[in-house]
Amino acid sequence: MKRTLRLMSAAGALLLTATAAPAMAGTTADLLKRLHEKGILTDEEYQDLLKGQSAEAAQAPPVTPDASGGKPLVRMADSGVGLQMGDVTLKFSGSVNGFYVHDNGEAPSATNTVVGGVATVGGNSSAVRNGLLPGFLKVEAMTTQAGWDVGAHFGMYPGINSVNYAAAGGANGPGNPRALQTAGIDFRQTYLTFGRAGFGEVKIGRDIGLFGSEAILNDITLLSSGTPAGNVAPSNTTLGRIGTGYIYTDFQPQITYTTPSFNGFTASIGIFEPLSSLTGPAESNKQPGFQAKFVYDGKLGDVATRLWLSGISQKHNVIAGPDYTGWGWDAGAKVTFGPITVVGTYYDASGLGTTALNLFDTDGLGNRRDSHGFYLQGLATFGKISVGGSYGESHLDYASAADALANPLLVDKNGSWVGQLRYGLNSWVTLLGEYVHTTSKAHNDNKASSDALAAGAILFF
Repeated sequence: MKRTLRLMSAAGALLLTATAAPAMAGTTADLLKRLHEKGILTDEEYQDLLKGQSAEAAQAPPVTPDASGGKPLVRMADSGVGLQMGDVTLKFSGSVNGFYVHDNGEAPSATNTVVGGVATVGGNSSAVRNGLLPGFLKVEAMTTQAGWDVGAHFGMYPGINSVNYAAAGGANGPGNPRALQTAGIDFRQTYLTFGRAGFGEVKIGRDIGLFGSEAILNDITLLSSGTPAGNVAPSNTTLGRIGTGYIYTDFQPQITYTTPSFNGFTASIGIFEPLSSLTGPAESNKQPGFQAKFVYDGKLGDVATRLWLSGISQKHNVIAGPDYTGWGWDAGAKVTFGPITVVGTYYDASGLGTTALNLFDTDGLGNRRDSHGFYLQGLATFGKISVGGSYGESHLDYASAADALANPLLVDKNGSWVGQLRYGLNSWVTLLGEYVHTTSKAHNDNKASSDALAAGAILFF
């Protein structure tokens, strides 16, 4: 047993030598000699390994310099850290963030209860937590095979706060701020891609959706906190501007095709795993959902423009009630001129709900509720300092007069103001400070408001 452990240790050391540096004459022999001198290897083990190493060296093909001139095949990629192994590129990229968040909410009362409201009701709280993004580590293996660019992509999103595994929502559910707990990992990305020039790209697996994706990816609170939500027991993420300007796109199983770029124009269309309502009657869905997105990137002089339009549609087969089809669309523009970037988005939907896909989407009987919302945003950057602000709101309508009678506390509008200050410490780390004022209003005129301050940092590599 001891002989086996020693040989395993030596093999591990040899593997590290082989992978951590380019092949060099004498490196392995010197390592074996050191292990022998330290008594880790016996005379017999040393001679056996030395003979095996000599035999492998004799059979190995000659080493030829690669495109990097014979340097170690470890490089910085355009993003993340890349490792080139033959014709395969293995890339690691990720992010870490943390914020101190103080949320000043109202004490509970009969006049500030709003079902579906996102403003804090329950007094003041402080937390050290993630922002709208949890941390993430993305691992990608990419190569070209038979003329096709292919890739395997895995994205793990761990939070810094402890998880309450008994609560709904998994790793992103309500937190558990007690000793001897553990953080959770949201494994939200696992997909393959294949494509080539002139064909476009096919994606199969779990990744961000098409509808509403541009709204969140261009939101300044993506890098910070936005509306805290659940600050007393923090989950992996805050809300950002989710529910106060757009419906969360989510990460969903899909098969999606994206065209090549035609003079800045691209189109994506996909079939998606059908989602059941979060608040409606039980469903047994028979058809996939459908989503599409159209994007145009252009530049006129010093003005850069990104325009988008996306849509979603899904039929819901209710087990005990009428079927219904939920649909929605969103459109937006991002315009950059000099140091100023302006973003505007708008969405309209029916049977889609608010805040999350299929949350409060019907009255429980299959009658659809309509919803709509928008946000406007500006960000000015001067050297390392950026100053930004935005306002947005989301609305949810009743399905019928009966719905109004049965649900007087249902949310009518969620909205928020955001003011943000950024400082680029270096190419990896950005420091952020933020103030957020959030309001929620029910159809019966109940109102709630809260104010939050957040300060922290986010790192990308």
